[in-house]
Amino acid sequence: MNKLALAAAGALALAGASPALAQSPSADDIISSLRATPAQLRGPTRGIRPATVVPDETAAPDPAVTRVSHISTRRVQEAQPAAQETASDSTDGPSVKLVVDFRTGSADLTPSAEHTLDQLGQALTSPALEKFRFRVEGHTDTVGDQETNKALSAKRAEAVTSYLEQKFAVDASRLEAVGLGSDALLVPTPPQTPEPRNRRVRIVNLGT
Repeated sequence: MNKLALAAAGALALAGASPALAQSPSADDIISSLRATPAQLRGPTRGIRPATVVPDETAAPDPAVTRVSHISTRRVQEAQPAAQETASDSTDGPSVKLVVDFRTGSADLTPSAEHTLDQLGQALTSPALEKFRFRVEGHTDTVGDQETNKALSAKRAEAVTSYLEQKFAVDASRLEAVGLGSDALLVPTPPQTPEPRNRRVRIVNLGT
């Protein structure tokens, strides 16, 4: 993955600190997008396994979109192959996409990434979200080897969860790090195609 913008394995696009800092979503924005659904509030829900995100066809093509989090609730579908998984293994949950910048080819967070994760940490420890579990998905574009991208995206997702655990004392049991590489493209592209919108990190509310 070239940059995990929580797009694992390439998920994060490396960008200048100033633009990222200026356009990072606030903790309140993140809270609004990750609030529990009525079904989640009614009782415990089952965790979601790695899933494929249904592309948001209304997403603006403007590159600036990649510097801000897309706040929306998206349906998820079971990834293929699904031999050992059934429909009962999946559920829907509110989600938010974030741009989390890493050093090129590594899982080292940049200052702009830490700024974004500080907003996420404040959101996850807020009264509105403190009881819920979350999946942290790393996504990449199609540049590079698929397996390498998936491995890097997993490391970057783990870097995000580690940061939240260490700085905000978010219990590890509330976070599930998953590296999806280029398996769940937001914008379908041919192999070896740079696409910032595919390099993202997606946070999904898994319920209690």
